[in-house]
Amino acid sequence: MKKVLLLGSTGSIGVNTLDVIRNFKDKFEVFALTANSNIRLLSEQIEEFNPKFAVIKNEDKFDDLKNLVSGNCKILSGEQGLIEITKNGDYDILLSSLVGFAGLAPTIESIKRGKRIALANKETLVAAGAIVMNLAKKFNAEILPVDSEHSAIFQCLVGEDVKNVEKLIITASGGPFRTLTLNDLHQVSVEQALNHPNWNMGNKVTIDSATMMNKGLEVIEAHWLFNLPKSKIDVVVHPQSIVHSMVEFVDGNIKAQLSLPDMKLPIQYALTYPERLKSNYVNTHFPSLKELSFYEPNLEKFKCLQLAFDVMEQGGTAPCILNAANEIAVEKFLNKQIGFTQIAKLIENSLNEININPIVDFETILECDRQTREISKRFN
Repeated sequence: MKKVLLLGSTGSIGVNTLDVIRNFKDKFEVFALTANSNIRLLSEQIEEFNPKFAVIKNEDKFDDLKNLVSGNCKILSGEQGLIEITKNGDYDILLSSLVGFAGLAPTIESIKRGKRIALANKETLVAAGAIVMNLAKKFNAEILPVDSEHSAIFQCLVGEDVKNVEKLIITASGGPFRTLTLNDLHQVSVEQALNHPNWNMGNKVTIDSATMMNKGLEVIEAHWLFNLPKSKIDVVVHPQSIVHSMVEFVDGNIKAQLSLPDMKLPIQYALTYPERLKSNYVNTHFPSLKELSFYEPNLEKFKCLQLAFDVMEQGGTAPCILNAANEIAVEKFLNKQIGFTQIAKLIENSLNEININPIVDFETILECDRQTREISKRFN
């Protein structure tokens, strides 16, 4: 039995992870659950899975959660609660599905303990990839990707020598606005941007998909996960979301991982690797697919993807600035304080205004994130 610490249990990835665990109760048990503020769902999860600990990040919800929970589950709160549980808890696998920069500190604590990290929080590697991967090597911690694209690449590389990789080809659905013109994008509403054609995700990730920043973050994440340069990472738009990513090798052969879109597949693979356990989540019937199409991404229309490629080239704290500015931009858009196309403008403004530090250590990253958020909030 493997004990799982699940960060972000009430979000889309968290709920899917608990579905996987529910199907393999003889393989996994839930050690602890954490959520930001959804105490109603968290309390239901606690009742079903009986974890030893739960953390509610919003400290104002602490008393309300305690009143909802019966039994022996110990309740902690705030960022300190997240650090405490990852630093001292008795678990085997950390599955981090926290959204944004908040996932970095607890993930680092778990890495320092040499745990398996099933990583769905791409911002951890975007903001601090060098720090995270160096620590993973130092403490012999496994980092296995949960994002469907990186899981696909990881699966294609099993048994292969990364030196034989010609190119990683990351697929993108193109989001709900793939066929719109740049002028059309100026009129996009929050409600339209939240209507993804293929995936059911949280608000932040859904907006990132609509701007294609999600793909930009994945490019940076792939760079760190697979230790390959920008020149060996491509993005192609694949509206059907059946091919989750591909790897081209130096001899011209290409491997791809395909399935109907269901996040339980990469989640299960990260939890069970190197085993493959039988599941019945999806049945991919090829004759019914009819068409698989691929297009070049429009970097002029989806400027966020271009900005991500640019910060990879710049290095240092540039990806941290990009990440923090994007989080603020998405928040402003969701609150209807800025328009859809202003998301990229806010990020570009932050990158131009803040000095990029070539030195990347934990304190520098924390300060860069703080400074970027402060400056980005002034944008209107």
